[in-house]
Amino acid sequence: MGLPQISITFTSLAASAVTRSARGVVALILRDATAGDTVNEYSVVTEVESNDWTATNLQYIKQAFLSTPSKVIVVRGATADEDYSDQLSVLANKRWNYLAIPDIESADVSDVASWLKSQRDMSNKTFKAVLPNHDGDHEGIINFTTNGIVVAGTTHSASQYTARIAGVLAGLPLTRSATFYELSEVESITESATPDADIDNGELILINDGEKVKIGRGVNSLTTVTGGKSADWKKIKVIEGHDIIKEDVTRTFNDNYVGRVLNSYDNQVLFLTSVNSYLQQLGGTVLDSTSNNRVDVDVEAQRAAWTGIGTDVSQLTDEQIKEKSFQDKVFVSGNLKFLDAMEDLQFKAYV
Repeated sequence: MGLPQISITFTSLAASAVTRSARGVVALILRDATAGDTVNEYSVVTEVESNDWTATNLQYIKQAFLSTPSKVIVVRGATADEDYSDQLSVLANKRWNYLAIPDIESADVSDVASWLKSQRDMSNKTFKAVLPNHDGDHEGIINFTTNGIVVAGTTHSASQYTARIAGVLAGLPLTRSATFYELSEVESITESATPDADIDNGELILINDGEKVKIGRGVNSLTTVTGGKSADWKKIKVIEGHDIIKEDVTRTFNDNYVGRVLNSYDNQVLFLTSVNSYLQQLGGTVLDSTSNNRVDVDVEAQRAAWTGIGTDVSQLTDEQIKEKSFQDKVFVSGNLKFLDAMEDLQFKAYV
């Protein structure tokens, strides 16, 4: 297995990145006593059988499809369930992008948020969740806080509208952000008295500009920007870029390298060359093409690994460390500059 096959794989992934980002997958957990399958996967809304769901839950599924995600995975829970652990266990082994649990009780939100954080931080998953009124302080948690959302004369709470927001986020391409995304079906909302402060607090809110109801700014719940997380991590679009690169590189590595390729420096170079070519092709859409978006062997981590098993590598140069591969581990690091969308204008006119 040589360089050309992997290069072709990464070239295809780079070419389809924007299209794939606009065809994300929504996961819904609905408590429903109607007889039916526990797990339902729908590619289009016409596949949904109305008799399989209560009228309220059917409406939630339809909301998720309004922004045309590629798929909606619905996991049914019993109305008597005390928590969502069984349904989350099912979703842990599936591929999806944004989770919503309409009508979730406030007492359950923290448990779901903790599960989501562990999936991202400990299991390297790229899951994200739209949760109502939860200060998650995490890039994987979207804290949706607008209430009084009136659609066709019916008023929805933030919790009840999370399926719609998850569908919006799953259907957005990487060429735009969620900021000022119009929700044309919404007639009115309970407007925030402090929208700027809400957004700074990591809240995804709806605003009314006098003509349209739209998303105020595409932010997640992250507010603490220490520990290697910069202010860019607060933006949903930027994290979506992080996630698609992580998914593409990890899946290609797992499919083509794990167990198949010897861990020599030469083979690492072949892999890194392909990754860097892929990153260059993402310039202008996901990454800033004016920046040197590259990865290489993580010399510091590799040196620490050898030191950790008692090998004295203190006299080796960084280049020698790069060439001294460690057991079955591949250490990679680099600097990437992600593109955000235009959102703020400072305009000065001198007359």
